[in-house]
Amino acid sequence: MTGLGVAAPNGVGIPAFTEAIKAGISGIRHDPELAALQFSCQIAGRPDVPEILQLQYLDALELRNFNSNGILYGLIAGIDAWKDAQLPVGAELAPDWDSGTIFGAGSAGVDKLREAIYKVDALQVRRLGSTVVPQTMASGISAWLGGKLALANQVSTNSSACATGAESVLMAYERIRNGHAKRMLAGSTSDAGPYIWGGFDALKVCTFKHNDHPAAGSRPMSASASGFVPGSGAGALVLESLDSALERKAPIYAEVLGGHINAGAQRGDGSMTAPNSIAVQRCIREAIKAAGVEPEEIDAINGHLTATGKDALEVENWSTALGRRGKDFPYINALKCMIGHCLSASGSIELVAAILQLNEGFLFPNINCEDLHPDITAIIDPEKIPQQLVYKELNLIAKASFGFGDVNACVILKKYK
Repeated sequence: MTGLGVAAPNGVGIPAFTEAIKAGISGIRHDPELAALQFSCQIAGRPDVPEILQLQYLDALELRNFNSNGILYGLIAGIDAWKDAQLPVGAELAPDWDSGTIFGAGSAGVDKLREAIYKVDALQVRRLGSTVVPQTMASGISAWLGGKLALANQVSTNSSACATGAESVLMAYERIRNGHAKRMLAGSTSDAGPYIWGGFDALKVCTFKHNDHPAAGSRPMSASASGFVPGSGAGALVLESLDSALERKAPIYAEVLGGHINAGAQRGDGSMTAPNSIAVQRCIREAIKAAGVEPEEIDAINGHLTATGKDALEVENWSTALGRRGKDFPYINALKCMIGHCLSASGSIELVAAILQLNEGFLFPNINCEDLHPDITAIIDPEKIPQQLVYKELNLIAKASFGFGDVNACVILKKYK
């Protein structure tokens, strides 16, 4: 890992994001649009991206009729990560045959698509303009990044619900390991807004109890958790072979030792919306096996942990897969307490946080879980769920994401020394 970028509800750019997660600052706010539309959940997490910042990534002509916030978030995170890895950006660049991207998304340009639908229905097809397709196609984000960064290796978009970001990293890792690329930009993004979040509100999986106290709304591992808070944003990570990184004298944040991707086939206790516990445990075990490490070597877990009724089950699955309980359990934290559930972007934003923790030696606080769920404290010691910033040397972090469709991805990260 040689480059990081992020557009998160509590910080756009690595410096702001790092400061926010260390301080336990929430990016969840009251959302007037959701309130006006009579959503049950009227709080959400959106990155703050004023026009002056947008103009650093898209020129004035490109921003005309641009209405795809997910692509915008992905461009910010992706270009920042590329620059952070000390790689060139510019329209004058020749095609880079050794570099590509696998940048995931759950959807693309939903607001732009809505705008286009209204024009078509109003018999205004000729007024759609030339940017509707690149703003709304599923692979829009990878296509935009490919052009901005002159990427001429594989340029593709993956989509696996909330597992998208972790999956993109493992797909990029495999491409490099198999000798098909030297460098890959991995990551994922998610649109913001009511047309993305409405279905989840209708499913009644979002909290409605904290509309007057937004920062307290997202409560992973808490006994008073009442559902997740919708969020949006993007995270991006540059992966490259060690030989390439050393040759370029690039900064190295961490190593990807391996991982695993699987699905639970919606059998057993799995369904479209719930994880198959056997598959989750298998995913974690196979990731550790692929990384060539032992369960007892894992120092910390960056969990999926959504602030729903499944948090205790996730902790139980980690405990069973690792064979560790009580004080022997690794430290565990959940970034969703500060940014909400950023859907397809969640895994990549959380991976950025995990790598920052490894590189700088800290554990960000789990906010809003002062009333830890008793089913969780029956499995692991409360000291393993830090509620204040902890500075600690870390060597191995396991990061997993589990998504709708009963899909799973787990990545094992190692501090580079």
